[in-house]
Amino acid sequence: MSVLVIEDDPGIATQLVRGLERAGYAADSVVTGAEALRRVPPDVVLLDLGLPDIDGIDVCRQLRRASNAAIIVVTARGEEPDRVLALDEGADDYLVKPFGLAELLARIRAVLRRGHRVGCEVLRHGPLMIDLRTRKVTVNDTDVALTPKEFAILECLASDPGRLVSRQEIVERAWDEHWYGPTKVLDVHMAALRKKLGVPTLIETIYGHGFRLADA
Repeated sequence: MSVLVIEDDPGIATQLVRGLERAGYAADSVVTGAEALRRVPPDVVLLDLGLPDIDGIDVCRQLRRASNAAIIVVTARGEEPDRVLALDEGADDYLVKPFGLAELLARIRAVLRRGHRVGCEVLRHGPLMIDLRTRKVTVNDTDVALTPKEFAILECLASDPGRLVSRQEIVERAWDEHWYGPTKVLDVHMAALRKKLGVPTLIETIYGHGFRLADA
């Protein structure tokens, strides 16, 4: 997953990029709106409204016209008219400074769950194919019937193959971000998913950390 930080304060931008990279995202930052609009659209945009060259609302509007990237406004402007305008112009979420990194990461996960996660409807990795629209899964061109939870787990891993995904992130994606039960419930579904896929090495366990989709 790629995240572009559009922020003219270098101190804030550096902290955000570092925090995002620690969380497993490919993150970069730009200072101006013009530079942001020249970039290849990322998966997620963190947009400050107070930019030196173009008003952030205009940047939001142009980004929305040009891409389906998830846009989260991160700004010191906390008034309701600013929130309403940004959301009307295409922002997916609005976060007022100051905020904690944990909340920001939760907001990113939430907007990705709402459908901006990938620019295509089919995920492919080795023998695995996942059709997000039809929810069809095949391995070596053979259909695999999955439960909704198994599909959500596999989709979480396949959206960024090779990235280590924590147990907590998978639970939040497949169940709910407010799930307070034991994450051990994940092991039962993971075992069933591995058995159905029929490729034991496809999902790799990183003990004490989580899982990742590996080369089969």
